[in-house]
Amino acid sequence: MKATISHIKADIGSLPGHSIVYKPVVDEVEKYVKEKGLETSLISDYRISHIGDDVQITMAHARGTDNPEIHELAWNAFKAGTEVAKKAGLYGAGQDLLKDAFSGNIKGMGPGVAELEITPRKAEPFIVYMMDKTEPGAFNYPIYKMFADPFSTPGLVIDPNMHMGFKFEVWDIYNGKKVYLSLPEDTYDLLALIGSKGRYVIKRVFTKPEHEKLPDENVAVITTDKLSFIAGEYVGKDDPAGIVRIQSGLPASGEALEPFANSYLVSGWMRGSFNGPMMPVGMNNSIMSRFDGPPRVMALGFVLKDGKLHGPEDMFADVAFDFARNEALQMANYIRRMGVFEPHRLPDDDMEYTALPKILEKLAPKFEKIEDIGEEKEIKMHK
Repeated sequence: MKATISHIKADIGSLPGHSIVYKPVVDEVEKYVKEKGLETSLISDYRISHIGDDVQITMAHARGTDNPEIHELAWNAFKAGTEVAKKAGLYGAGQDLLKDAFSGNIKGMGPGVAELEITPRKAEPFIVYMMDKTEPGAFNYPIYKMFADPFSTPGLVIDPNMHMGFKFEVWDIYNGKKVYLSLPEDTYDLLALIGSKGRYVIKRVFTKPEHEKLPDENVAVITTDKLSFIAGEYVGKDDPAGIVRIQSGLPASGEALEPFANSYLVSGWMRGSFNGPMMPVGMNNSIMSRFDGPPRVMALGFVLKDGKLHGPEDMFADVAFDFARNEALQMANYIRRMGVFEPHRLPDDDMEYTALPKILEKLAPKFEKIEDIGEEKEIKMHK
């Protein structure tokens, strides 16, 4: 029998700026999901969590992905939380709810969605990763490391159930296209794409048909909604989340966490306009502070059995990740010294939804042609 794991998240207001969720808002979201979802048997179980200014809903049910009732449940729960946020005068109340009314599917309406429809194994462990102050492409590096890099996941070499590799679904979020690449044979093609993390993002990972434990099933999924494209202006970074199934022919728990043992640079941070280090944190350290960050990732471990969620276990609340945290803080110190200079500040193409285009428009009449450089030294500007 099929089962579905749905993870839906949104920023609906925080305290005092974009730092941390407000407990009464989280409580109202949980109350709604419990009363309208669990107690009506629409869902079989749920958990409410949060990182930074984002409220996160993890649900178990049997209605498949893209189910209108499940999506409406999450939407109305966020609307209920938004009302509490507005009464408290919270900053950014209802920020991610970009439409006035639910239209049958929450995708494209602001909240991020990651869903898996699976055939549950005897033991069905998985990890939900939640990021704040960054973009969907921030998952490219760790997902690649989990499912394609034997230095991070030795099971790709020594586990016969993983040796055939995995299939990756990659989205071009600028042109609305996708491509499927099979690893290890398409490794270099995959890397050629996902290194451009602002455009090409890993959406899903699948087992291959010859996989003995899980025949051609979705084993990882990432939220990929691009808020700036939906809203038409800068309304915050996309703060992605992801679900990764683990064990028994898939990356072990430790292999799925290993990519975060060292910090790496991602886009986002303050005003979504700066590169900064990704820092793995436990739930108790999920508040955004320095320069509205640094960007953070949290990992909650679950087991699904007969429609019930057991957990979560706070996977990064361990001293084993202290090195990565300290490394991230050192990287933050170094790159912050650069102020508004690249590569700390993002390139012009990624600043489209900030004030930069208006500044350039204002200064356009003041620009003068350079007369003394000679035709042979004509400067060709990159658009």
